[in-house]
Amino acid sequence: MTAPTFWRCEPSWSWTSPVLQDHLLWCVVDGRGALELDGRRQELRPGVCAVFQPGDAPRATHDPHRRLLVFGMHFETTTTAAPDPRWGEVLDRELLGVLARTSDASYRRGDALGRHQAELCLEQLVALIWDAVHHPGRSVTDTAVDGIARQLRQDPGRDWTVAEMARGASLSRAQFTRRFVAQFGMSPAQYLIQARIDRAHQLLTESGMTVTETAAALGYTDVPYFSRQYKQRTGRNPSQDREGLASNSTPTARHSARQLARYGVELEPRP
Repeated sequence: MTAPTFWRCEPSWSWTSPVLQDHLLWCVVDGRGALELDGRRQELRPGVCAVFQPGDAPRATHDPHRRLLVFGMHFETTTTAAPDPRWGEVLDRELLGVLARTSDASYRRGDALGRHQAELCLEQLVALIWDAVHHPGRSVTDTAVDGIARQLRQDPGRDWTVAEMARGASLSRAQFTRRFVAQFGMSPAQYLIQARIDRAHQLLTESGMTVTETAAALGYTDVPYFSRQYKQRTGRNPSQDREGLASNSTPTARHSARQLARYGVELEPRP
């Protein structure tokens, strides 16, 4: 990959690319303009991003009074990186900006770990663009339902009601439940149970809390009922996972440690 770069296009700027020999990530951070490729045209505004592939020859112009600020880099890959169409609008501008800035700063450090971080940011940016191409234009309601689901995952021990969730999304209970099931494949109540069991697994395997303490923290007043739900969802009794706390690390953790060790980062083993 070439150095990730931000550039504010000059007032008289226009772009007629030669036929590309590699892939090009191209993201609009600010400004207005227009992009063309193979007879397709896209109005440019913040969040519009593209991945071009070898053989493409894009063209672009911009409004000199609202000059484009673009982030991008050239890269090579043996896999299919360019979606069809080549561009989409990334709605999460904050995440887009964080990834772009992190990629830029990490690469310019000039060390192996910085290069690796920049490559990981590139992978995430390409994935965001593919998602924007294939899942465009989520509605305000979809975003609101996503927000409620995120709150459930963040605080599963709270005494949630479906009526409260629906009010948070500005929907009736019936509308909220229909939209929630459409987005997540399960009812809000089942989603909350899964969020509690996921958090319970984390507490049992990482915090040192007992089964009784974990059940109480997540709103269960009946420990046997909690244990039954836990086993239904995980296939194990909570006490089994609690007893497994002493194991040194998971395969995933060991793999991550090996990956980081390649860049001079050593993780202290768990006591």
